[in-house]
Amino acid sequence: MTEFDADRDPLTEAARTAASEAAPDTSQEAAGAGSADQAVDELAQLTAELDKVGTELGYAKAEIANIRRNSLARIDQAVATERASVVVKFLDVVDDLDRARAHGDLEAGPLKALSDKLAGVFGGLGLEAFGDEGDAFDAELHEAVQMEGDGGNPVLAAVLRKGYRLGDRVLRTAMVTVTDGPPAPVE
Repeated sequence: MTEFDADRDPLTEAARTAASEAAPDTSQEAAGAGSADQAVDELAQLTAELDKVGTELGYAKAEIANIRRNSLARIDQAVATERASVVVKFLDVVDDLDRARAHGDLEAGPLKALSDKLAGVFGGLGLEAFGDEGDAFDAELHEAVQMEGDGGNPVLAAVLRKGYRLGDRVLRTAMVTVTDGPPAPVE
């Protein structure tokens, strides 16, 4: 076939281009396969970055929640501390009203109304008095200024000054005298 065939038309440039487009090109297939591998690698990298950012976001949300919870706890504690400091300033007034009540000065009149309103305000804040005669002695709640007896079963003999607590916080211990009470029943 090395002979020249005159009847045959030589291939034109357009025919050669069409033939090359119709014939499979292995270089383009190789480039396409490389491009697909590159896309898979890029997708894996993006997925890893997304997971990392998601984890960091979770840590950031948890940290914000902890900061918020701690801040609210500190605010609640500060409010309770300030409430207690204000109430402590009024304990002398409450003592004066208790003495007036004990002498019968608060049975009627405008001072009774004031006393009742003040007691209602302090009750609403959670102020509680403790230290009644006959209660068991507790060194954390009572300040003993006098002790009678051997101390076998100490009880409050007389209450010189009431103690007060606001919630779980003891604002002032009760000033008391202590004596021996009846023996505790044996169980």
